[in-house]
Amino acid sequence: MTTKPVAPARESRGITQYPDPPPEEMTAYFSINRPGYPPSLAEHFGNSETTIITSEVAAALIPPAESCEGVRYPDLLIAFGVDPAANEARKGYYIQEQGKPPDFVLEVASESSRERDEIDKRDAYANMGVPEYWRFDPSGGVHYSTHLAGDRLVGGLYVPIPIQRTDEGHFWGRSVALGLDLCWEEGELRFWYPLGRRYLQTFQQVLARAEAEAARAEAEATRAEAEAARAEAAESHAEKERQARAEAEARIRQLEAELRRRSSS
Repeated sequence: MTTKPVAPARESRGITQYPDPPPEEMTAYFSINRPGYPPSLAEHFGNSETTIITSEVAAALIPPAESCEGVRYPDLLIAFGVDPAANEARKGYYIQEQGKPPDFVLEVASESSRERDEIDKRDAYANMGVPEYWRFDPSGGVHYSTHLAGDRLVGGLYVPIPIQRTDEGHFWGRSVALGLDLCWEEGELRFWYPLGRRYLQTFQQVLARAEAEAARAEAEATRAEAEAARAEAAESHAEKERQARAEAEARIRQLEAELRRRSSS
């Protein structure tokens, strides 16, 4: 008996993936992931079918099977008009596969990352064609040469983005790629939406808002229950008064009838 050959399923063919980032690349937790900025940014931009917002995932010009030499692991990567499914399947952003470089990358400083982020990655992201490359130093310029820095690609070279200083604890610059202001505020990264004149909320703020709304809802339910109890008590009191009035009126009629009976006898 002859068995027809069966084409392997798509999953069984295998998709070559980028390796996980080395430990020295993982600096995003306190400034990016713990505040919950990836979901906050995803909610802000929408279009989840064509937008990638990810942290500490590979980005490279080369496919993952060739070499890891040109692979970088940005602490925050944002790309519009791309294929999130391909990024997830490869565990990384393969520029040739996506058809364009990421629109925005950001690195967070650590004690050992200054030269790597300010020189090596700056050159690497420029070679990839990334329109904007940002650097954030929660230490306030101890690890990097400044609190906050951004570069915009012009003619294949990065040109510094102007950074404004409000006071000692506040610095900010405008990201054209995102339509947002990146802010260094007393060691914390914030995203300001100029058109809406508001900050994108952190996870803690979303949680606090949800807890406050739950507390308000509970207080409203308690108030409604109290009002219902008062209304029920008032209705019960009114019913008793109606009953007492009806009984009194019945008694009066009974007495009047008795008086008429005695008067006629």
